[in-house]
Amino acid sequence: MATNLAIDPELLDRAFEVSGERTKKAAVTLALQEFIARREQRRLIGAFGTLDWDPTYDYKEERSRT
Repeated sequence: MATNLAIDPELLDRAFEVSGERTKKAAVTLALQEFIARREQRRLIGAFGTLDWDPTYDYKEERSRT
């Protein structure tokens, strides 16, 4: 999908420096992938401590083939 964007040239230059990417498309694609990953991580971190844990659960027992 072709998209025209007005990207701050200083930000784009900095993105080239820190990412090592050589094209605008590659730099923007990498930035979007990392943005999405960071947001997904933040959502997962928010879930910590919200689940009830069963202290009697024995993962080794669940693994055995009896």
